[in-house]
Amino acid sequence: MRLFFFVLYFAAWPAHSEGVSAKEQIRVYAVSGRTGPELYASIGENGPRLGAGRVIAHTGFKLTWRRDYRRRGDDCVLAAAKPNLVITYTLPEAKGPLASPTAENWARFRAGVEAHERVHGQIIKEMVEEILAVSVGLEEKNDPSCKKIRATLTERLRDISQRERARQRDYDRAEFSDNGAVHQLILMLVNGG
Repeated sequence: MRLFFFVLYFAAWPAHSEGVSAKEQIRVYAVSGRTGPELYASIGENGPRLGAGRVIAHTGFKLTWRRDYRRRGDDCVLAAAKPNLVITYTLPEAKGPLASPTAENWARFRAGVEAHERVHGQIIKEMVEEILAVSVGLEEKNDPSCKKIRATLTERLRDISQRERARQRDYDRAEFSDNGAVHQLILMLVNGG
């Protein structure tokens, strides 16, 4: 589950691309309970809102760019692009000490949920890599004002973004299916197994 913010910022930047690096941060929200079912019920009451309901966790991102568009005669070339990517994982955190075996079950659940969200983060990073691959070196003929190239780039970014969202949905669908990893984590927490 994820929420995203996608912002483009156009500016001059040096003539090379440095690749993708992301600042990753974790935000937590509190859940309470002494048993697995109580903790899971608290997630349902306190989890982050996404769409019409609440979720266990989510991965959000903010992506901004510095791009160097250069005229070459009457043409325009995107000579360099530098992304600034911030990924935020929002995860549950149990308030207060937990007794055994709930403490161990919670620790496994929480670690599994974080691992799940970090895969969402990896998919986001791969999207940014794909954007870089189609951006840097992009050329638009007969575009001395570098306007057409921006429209061309926006169209390409739309396609990449749609593929990324589809990958995210497919991943969640598999993870939450009856035999999926997150579904199993939920059963282990609630049933104590």
